[in-house]
Amino acid sequence: MCRLGASTMAEFTGGDDYQAEFDPKAYLGYFKFGEDTLGEEYLNFSLKHYCKTFTSGVVKGDTLIDIGSGPTIHQLLSACESFKKIIASDYTYRNHQELEKWLKNEPGAFDWTPVVKYVCELEGNRGKEAEKMAKLRKTIKRVLKCDVHQSNPMEPIVLPPADCLVSSLCLESACKDLTTYRNALKNISSLLKPGGHLVLSGVLGCSFYMVGPKRFSCLVLGEEFLREVLSDTGFIIQEFEVLIRDDNINDSSDFSGKFFILARKEEAI
Repeated sequence: MCRLGASTMAEFTGGDDYQAEFDPKAYLGYFKFGEDTLGEEYLNFSLKHYCKTFTSGVVKGDTLIDIGSGPTIHQLLSACESFKKIIASDYTYRNHQELEKWLKNEPGAFDWTPVVKYVCELEGNRGKEAEKMAKLRKTIKRVLKCDVHQSNPMEPIVLPPADCLVSSLCLESACKDLTTYRNALKNISSLLKPGGHLVLSGVLGCSFYMVGPKRFSCLVLGEEFLREVLSDTGFIIQEFEVLIRDDNINDSSDFSGKFFILARKEEAI
């Protein structure tokens, strides 16, 4: 999760709402693999694409920045094999604390073992869960404050341009309208080297999601807009995968589909 703009509509949940009411432990309930959760459907889709992307040998380098990590690490499990250094980031301090708890292997940290086991199987490394978790913990060097509405989202820290950006389920939660989304994409793009890769995943047609009893707003996105805004921001789309949701009957979220995008930032002229 990244910082959300100031609320101008009653239904929009902004940054203050996230700081006050976003419960990382309740959110992580979506990621209990093998328990038929709504998040498991998203995990199955996204983890396969992360594995394909980061084991291809094409998307690699020294530094990867994860924009709006939330309290999750699933999006980085394959990436840690292809990058020497990962920087995680989020707007809310409670998400920082939850990430740090897992990184330090502290009691009460979320158990990612079933997800890690699945990723190891996808990568052909069955039984290597402990090694995978140790490698990711070693590769994540920092957890920083992130605000996608700032021209430098890591303000006041200035980072060298990264080889890759990952962002999962962040911008559609952080932006109240399509113009704000367009600006946020431009802001995070400034953190990426020309020729670097953007790995963007999220949900289509979603207007809300629940975290415990709290309803959070979500910006309704469509494939046509995503293709247009990426092109306008200087990205060349290399892969755009969509999976339509089978069953829309759920009180937790109203998304209609999931997307996974691999794009490359155009070289400077």
